[in-house]
Amino acid sequence: MNKILYILIFSTLLFSSSDAQQGEVEYVIKPQFDDAEDFSEGLAKVKIGDRWGFINKEGQYVANPQFDIAWSFSEGLAKVKIGDKYGYINQKGRYVINLLFDDAEDFSEGLAKVKIGDKYGYINKEGQVVIQPQFEYSFYCGDFSEGLAYVSIDGDDVYINKEGQIVIQPQFEYSFYCGDFSEGLACVENGDNYGYINKEGQLVIQPQFDGSRGFSEGLALVKIGDRYGYINEEGQYVINPQFDNAWSFSEGLACVGIGDKYGYINKEGQYVVNPQFDNAGIRFSEGLVDVKIGDKWGYINKDGQVVIKPQFDYARFFSEGLAAVKIGDKYGYISKASFEK
Repeated sequence: MNKILYILIFSTLLFSSSDAQQGEVEYVIKPQFDDAEDFSEGLAKVKIGDRWGFINKEGQYVANPQFDIAWSFSEGLAKVKIGDKYGYINQKGRYVINLLFDDAEDFSEGLAKVKIGDKYGYINKEGQVVIQPQFEYSFYCGDFSEGLAYVSIDGDDVYINKEGQIVIQPQFEYSFYCGDFSEGLACVENGDNYGYINKEGQLVIQPQFDGSRGFSEGLALVKIGDRYGYINEEGQYVINPQFDNAWSFSEGLACVGIGDKYGYINKEGQYVVNPQFDNAGIRFSEGLVDVKIGDKWGYINKDGQVVIKPQFDYARFFSEGLAAVKIGDKYGYISKASFEK
C-alpha cells in the first residue's frame, strides 16, 4: 500500500514539474476585455462592448472605451475614429489632432496620410497639412518608408518624397504586399509578374515571380506557381520554392506551412522547428511565438520547446514583455516574467 502511495505521489510531482517547465503563467491583467491588441509604446488598445480604449501595463485606462475604432500607437500618437471621422490622441488619451478627416493612416517617419474630401494628402504631428490632398486611393499604398511613399495620381502610381515631389515616375504597377521600400528595395508588378526596384526606380530584380513581399533581414519571400521560397538582394534563390505557405523572416526564423502543419526554418532553409502545429504565429517576437496544438494556443521558444503550455483559446505575440491571450470570450495579458523566474 505504501509503495502504491509512493508511486502516486511521485507521478503527481513529476506531472506538476512538467507543467511548471511548460509555463504555468499568471495573469498580469486579468481576462476582462471583449478584444485586446498588443502593447505599443507602453499602451494597448482594448475593447469593452462595442467601444475601444487604451490601457497601460498596470491595466489602468489612460483613455476610457469611447472610440468606434482605434489603432495602436505609432510615433507617439494613435489613430481613432468616432462616427465617420478620424483624429489622433496622445499617450495621455487627449486629442492632439481633432476628428477632422474622412480617412487616415498611422504616422510613419513623422507623417500620416489623411483623406480630405475625395483626395489624400499628408499631415505632420501638429495636424498641419504638409503635402496637399491631391492623390487618389490605391490599395495598400501611402505610408512613408525609407523616405518615400507611393501614391496614385490620375491613375498612375508614382513615388514621392516628403516634400511631395515625384522622384520615381510611373512605370510599374503595385498591388497587395507591394510598394513600400524595405532594405533599399521595393516590390513592383509588371504584368502578372513581380520584381524589385531601387530608390532610383531602376529594376534590379527582373519581374519573374508569381508573388512577392518586401525584404526582411536580407531575404524576400517569393512565390513560383503554388510554392514559396526566398531570394537574396541579388535575386538569387537561397531557399528554393518548396513550401505551401510561408512568411517573412523575423528574429532569424520564418514560419512555413507544409500541408496543414506549420513549423519554422532558419536562413539556410533548415527546419529548426519541424512542421507539427495546427496553426502558428507568423513571426517570432522577443524570442517566442504563439502556436496552436489541437484547439489551444501556447508559446514555444526558438528551440521548439514549449515554454507556455497550450491553454488559451487564442493568443497574440509578445510585445514589450506582455501578450494578449483569450480565455473563453475574454482577453487578458500574461507576462514573460511570470515564467522566466
